[in-house]
Amino acid sequence: MSSSASCLGPPPLRLPCSSSSSPSPAAAARFGSRRRAVAAAAPAKGWRLVRVSCFRQEDVPTTSDDGPGFEHISRPESSRGAEASGEEGEGEGEGSSGQGERGSGEGDDWFLRAQEIKRNLRERIFRFQTQRWTVPWTGKTIAQVMILWIATFWFVGSWIVPFLAHAAGFSKESLTHRGQALYSLLTDITEGLAGIAILHHCLGRFRPLPPGWFEFNLKGRWYLDVVLGCLLFPLVNFLSHININLIPMSSGPVAGVSSVEQSIVARDPVAMVLYAVVVTVCAPIWEEIVFRGFLLPSLTRYMPLPWSILVSAAAFALAHFNAQRVMPLVFLGVVMGGVFARSRNLLASMVLHSLWNGFVFLDLMK
Repeated sequence: MSSSASCLGPPPLRLPCSSSSSPSPAAAARFGSRRRAVAAAAPAKGWRLVRVSCFRQEDVPTTSDDGPGFEHISRPESSRGAEASGEEGEGEGEGSSGQGERGSGEGDDWFLRAQEIKRNLRERIFRFQTQRWTVPWTGKTIAQVMILWIATFWFVGSWIVPFLAHAAGFSKESLTHRGQALYSLLTDITEGLAGIAILHHCLGRFRPLPPGWFEFNLKGRWYLDVVLGCLLFPLVNFLSHININLIPMSSGPVAGVSSVEQSIVARDPVAMVLYAVVVTVCAPIWEEIVFRGFLLPSLTRYMPLPWSILVSAAAFALAHFNAQRVMPLVFLGVVMGGVFARSRNLLASMVLHSLWNGFVFLDLMK
């Protein structure tokens, strides 16, 4: 007995808990201070300290499983709505930021597209400036062809055709308006055939010619270049008025289209048709073969393409022997040279040349 009693300690001292008894004021004060300290240390968000008492008369609420002495407090609907609106606001903020990012991405796309267009434009301009034809002949052949063509043009129109007409027993001045129109047509055809014969003779030893020479093709989108060239006709007409104001028109007859101006007053339909064929068919074909078909590509052997276009346009203007039309003809030659260089098709420059001459012819008929 004594051994078992020595193994057992005295029971712990318990406070009496009865329905009639109440804690002493000192114990209650100590318990209250301890509870306040625990409450101060407890989390403030959604949790509260549950009062635990050993007194039987007090109702002790059930604590949550989240931790001893704490229970979760359900939030009111107002706080839930505020939080939900906050989340929606955050979602809207994210959506607006996403829209901002998309807007920024679209701006970047436009910038990249603009840079690509700029780069492509520079590449096209560079290719256009460095574009050249394979020219098998030298400057000697170029000068030979042009000098012979101009001399033949002048000699045929001023000497050979008048001599043949005189030998046949008539002169241009004695002809009717229809006769003068037919005379002009035959003269223009003769001059054109003489120019082609010179090209055939001077370039015969270089056959076969390299690719790209005297191309005449109905296929392709050359008509778009012609349309762009037509949009510049008002500027050509404006330069014509400036040139006439700078150099007044002389009272005597002048060469070239002015012969049409002198005979068009007759208003003869047959004469009108013959003159229309001269200015819209014959002249564009012969002149484009020589100036755009031969001279412009030949000059690319010695100078860049833009300079070749300008020099050939100046030669084209001077070949008309009319100081009152130098400025518009130079500009028109530049336009037709640019159209030919882009399309590599003589048909494009011929059609543009024909449209301009038709525009001038219709203006004279008013």
